[in-house]
Amino acid sequence: MQNKTRSTKKQQMQRIIQWYRDETGSDSVDMREVAKFAVGKGFQLPKPKDPITHLAEKFADAAREETRKDEKTGRTYRANLAVVNHTASGQYTLWGDIDTAPRKFAQKAFVQRREHMVGEAVQLTLDVDHWNIVNPLEEPILMPIDFTDDVEERLNAPDEINIAA
Repeated sequence: MQNKTRSTKKQQMQRIIQWYRDETGSDSVDMREVAKFAVGKGFQLPKPKDPITHLAEKFADAAREETRKDEKTGRTYRANLAVVNHTASGQYTLWGDIDTAPRKFAQKAFVQRREHMVGEAVQLTLDVDHWNIVNPLEEPILMPIDFTDDVEERLNAPDEINIAA
């Protein structure tokens, strides 16, 4: 039931985005402007997040961004691993230190990150294919999804390039 409600709310928001595009004639939109437009049309502002939930998200952001330098290679790595768990009442994320996490926890975190990347690559392929179909007079956009060479290039690039990437 909750997913149906969430989907309906998202569909309503998608219709408002299209309404904004139609009214402004703009294809590229700033979502802050869409939000102002929606509120002006009577769309209810969301209730503020619970302060503990908001703070927990800030801690998760900090954990996600923390890096350390490998003593052997000199390369940076993420200090924390995240594992998303699902229960009947919802989902929650557990965070573990990469240097002390048990193998089972680390493997689950890595598999979840890889699955996320695969999902993004599939959606990117579908999106590029669609753009190429609806723009037959344009040169097709080619988007390779084999990242082997890209990863190897970045691993062997000077540190300044890896920091910016």
